[in-house]
Amino acid sequence: MRFSNFLFPESRDPALDGQVIAESVAEAKLCDQLGYDVLWLAEHHFDGNCIYIDPITFAAALSQATSRIKLGFAVAQVSLHHPMRLAEQIAVLDHLTGGRLIVGLGRGTAYNVYEYQGYGIDWQEAGPRYEEAEAIMLQAWTSPEGFEYAGRFWNIKAPALRPVPRTLPHPYVLRAASSEDGALHLARRGQPFMMNVQSIEVTRDRLTKYRAVLEAGGHDVAACLAESWVWRNIVVAETDAEAERVGIPAFEAMQEQRKALRERVYAEQGVRMVQETAPPARVQVEKALICGSPATVAQKIAEIDATGVGGVIGSFRLGPMPAEVAARSLTLFAEQVMPRFRVLESRAALATAAQ
Repeated sequence: MRFSNFLFPESRDPALDGQVIAESVAEAKLCDQLGYDVLWLAEHHFDGNCIYIDPITFAAALSQATSRIKLGFAVAQVSLHHPMRLAEQIAVLDHLTGGRLIVGLGRGTAYNVYEYQGYGIDWQEAGPRYEEAEAIMLQAWTSPEGFEYAGRFWNIKAPALRPVPRTLPHPYVLRAASSEDGALHLARRGQPFMMNVQSIEVTRDRLTKYRAVLEAGGHDVAACLAESWVWRNIVVAETDAEAERVGIPAFEAMQEQRKALRERVYAEQGVRMVQETAPPARVQVEKALICGSPATVAQKIAEIDATGVGGVIGSFRLGPMPAEVAARSLTLFAEQVMPRFRVLESRAALATAAQ
């Protein structure tokens, strides 16, 4: 099982934006040193919930600040970008990272209509824009003689892309799926996926159905599961009590901040992009937060490991949590939780080799 950090830094005070960005660079360097497999970057605009805003620009900086850890997007909001420009930028990043790039793609936010309005895009076009843009990007990366594309949103006549990507036939692409239908759609295509925050019960059920659809389609089940990821918020401290003391208030404050934003957007715009009839798993402490001592957290991670999924995306700095608290949590997780699963993998490999 692989472990990663979702670098998702909140800044509520514009005067502190620069400080939080600098702290995020330091957090990335720490993850590189501690042995995390991937550092995931988000894309959100105008709300301060992810203050570096642009994963493309920030990944370029982190490519030079780190040496080993992979850099992934969770996700780049494809519908907000011109696909040729994004294809070019990712090709450059593929070289800057030395091939350490995971190109996580998605349609865009499902709650902040300002992200679309700020770019002059109808939010109801986000899905079809994403599908069309992804097709253009893949064609751009794999067309050494250039190509033409005629679609609903873009009509393109492009020569060969430069630079040619380092990773051939193209940089590694991973898709997000926030619903069961989305996950099963990717299963039918034989593709891995990133799952949003869910309870362990939903995670088990969704991965069981995902595996069944892969098998029915004759796809490589083991390979797809190995490249799929589930997301959790994680806080580790020396004791359960200390983890709860620092983790639960930070998690709750983060959710209250985001809820207030959604309600403000709705009050101002009269647009609610997603109708939720009950509190989703992502806002519930008992479903979305793994919090405790290293031993307690390891028990929760073991439940995820038992589903067969290949990796955990952990968000460690939650809402207004101070950078030093997140750094301690990241360190404890790397030093006292991750090794337990590395040992299990090593034992499994030895057992297989002995057969």
